[in-house]
Amino acid sequence: MWIFGYGSLIFRPSFPYEERREAWLRDWARRFWQGSTDHRGVPEAPGRVVTLVPEPGARCWGVAYRIATERVEEVLTHLDFREQGGYERHRVWLETREASSLEAVVYVAGPSNPHYLGPATLEEIAAVVRSARGPSGPNRDYVRLLAEALAQAGEQDPHVTELVRLL
Repeated sequence: MWIFGYGSLIFRPSFPYEERREAWLRDWARRFWQGSTDHRGVPEAPGRVVTLVPEPGARCWGVAYRIATERVEEVLTHLDFREQGGYERHRVWLETREASSLEAVVYVAGPSNPHYLGPATLEEIAAVVRSARGPSGPNRDYVRLLAEALAQAGEQDPHVTELVRLL
């Protein structure tokens, strides 16, 4: 089984894996539209973290992790807890340099969950990110670590790049 990470799973997977590959998910875009009350914010002041939103023609870069068969249940249990703030499992097809397509599990937080904050201007998102802090640290660090991971991979994400500029 493969897991696709497009946010903090890129720079902090926190689970055992057998293989790591760069991957792209078509027709989905990374957006800071999900509220975080358990990692990068608190219930009274949620931070903003990424989720995926459908966007025809988009291509979201991330990392695919291959999980050993005997560890699948353990890893999914861990991720279900880690991503409990509104994320749900979805099956998707990824593109990688090594394979034309690869089936993977991805966690997506959509508009039906109570922590979904939805669209906002990048200026509004930046204002939240500047002040939010949760058990996993400042929201600003999450944005910085994601931007650094994208830069190290040579990938561009205008939404992330502009948010970093505003911070």
